[in-house]
Amino acid sequence: MIIRKAKLTDIDRLSELLYEVHKLHARHRPDVFKKRKQKYTKKDLESVLTNELTPVWVAEEKKQVVGYLFGIYEEIKDHQSLTDRKTLYIDDLCVDKDFRKRGIGRQLYNYAKMVARTNGCYDITLNVWNLNPGAIAFYEKLGMQPMKVYMEEIL
Repeated sequence: MIIRKAKLTDIDRLSELLYEVHKLHARHRPDVFKKRKQKYTKKDLESVLTNELTPVWVAEEKKQVVGYLFGIYEEIKDHQSLTDRKTLYIDDLCVDKDFRKRGIGRQLYNYAKMVARTNGCYDITLNVWNLNPGAIAFYEKLGMQPMKVYMEEIL
């Protein structure tokens, strides 16, 4: 298995995996997520894949993309109350359900972590939906911990 930067030729497979993630969210929170949609259109993906500030890495096994990690570089500079720092925000991470429990997600994360360090990032951040306890446990096993809690009350 190899981890590599995503290419435009990966868009169809990325779309399939993005849809799987979206279905999970839509099933648990239909009040927030629209059915039969996904986070990015194919046109959006073209923009993401060609932007240096939004790196996407894929895990490839036997010439098949079996997982991805979407990142976004964020930088705080000259803020009134926050220290200057560069962050790699994980926008999305997915491993095909048929390839889970093989360490692929960990490898994607570790690869992103290595690239983030090389690029001068202070930290890696992400949001994870409370409806996905498996993902929360996965990120905790990687050494991540809650930084803040985003709460809601549905009216």
